[in-house]
Amino acid sequence: MSAAPRQLPSLRDFRSALIVKPSSLGDIVHTLPAVKALRTAHPQLKIRWLANTEWMPILKDSPLLDEVIPFPRKTFRGIAGLLRFWDWRRTWMTLPREEPEIVLDFQGLLRSGVVSSWRGSQTVIGLSDAREGSRFFYNHTVSVDGGAHAVDRYLELPRALGIEIEPNDISFELPPGSAPVGWPDLLRNNFIAVHPWSRGEGKSLSNSALQALCNALAPYPVVLVGMTADPARPTGSHIHDWSQRTSLPELIWLMRQAKFCISVDSGPMHIAAAVNPQTLGIHTWSDPRKVGPYPTGVHVWKAGRIETRGEFGAEECQSDASVADQDARGIGEWVCQRVS
Repeated sequence: MSAAPRQLPSLRDFRSALIVKPSSLGDIVHTLPAVKALRTAHPQLKIRWLANTEWMPILKDSPLLDEVIPFPRKTFRGIAGLLRFWDWRRTWMTLPREEPEIVLDFQGLLRSGVVSSWRGSQTVIGLSDAREGSRFFYNHTVSVDGGAHAVDRYLELPRALGIEIEPNDISFELPPGSAPVGWPDLLRNNFIAVHPWSRGEGKSLSNSALQALCNALAPYPVVLVGMTADPARPTGSHIHDWSQRTSLPELIWLMRQAKFCISVDSGPMHIAAAVNPQTLGIHTWSDPRKVGPYPTGVHVWKAGRIETRGEFGAEECQSDASVADQDARGIGEWVCQRVS
């Protein structure tokens, strides 16, 4: 298929829309405002979303969607996985849909381009910052600023389709979640959630910085959440370790209930920012202007200071400064002042 620019079709000519955005967790959260714009402007559309199986809980029962289609990404790894991926193609092509269907590829990678093409729909639209040759599978490409925040880049797609989006209309439709099994009543609405670990190299807090942060947050109860292979944990009678113990719906609930959320740059950071304006994201080498917590009023630690993401300059955003113990103490003291 040609990627040459042509006039975009009207959404009024379609009965259904397929969102192709299988991962990652943070990117799925970033896509929600664009999908909300589609749903609000064109309630007649049947909207389906193809998502990695592990991220489906944040989309299940969403008022934005009519169906969430599982993409079993983990089963497609290795040589045997490629064969399973090819076999999955037959199932994918025969899944129910309402014709005509428009396919919107927000992922912009080779796999998502191939999957979008396999769907067999006549119209596939993607973004100009798509990579790995995925643009060759599109009928239309929407121009975006590669230096803009992910949320703003994704919103360009519904805008290009004629949908007007006001800043006050941008929101993140996440489910309410559910309380973790065994959650103590004494912690309800009276704790600070800390998510200190990330799979991204150089993003996690060191053990000593995490201890310094927790010490500075005392006497407020601290609830640790997240996943890590490191067995080390901070000590203190005010610390409650819920790491490795929460499902995705439980994590959403917990972050909604928190008096304040502190998280390193990760998918859970974007969940926290989406459901709780009292959130601080910690960025080391990543650029908060592009991937920081999006909602207005949410704060960021970057290059030794705390501000909203739009207040950081280009030079600061190029910094790769990690969080030293004294920085962690400063973060804790700042948060305590906010919640006191």
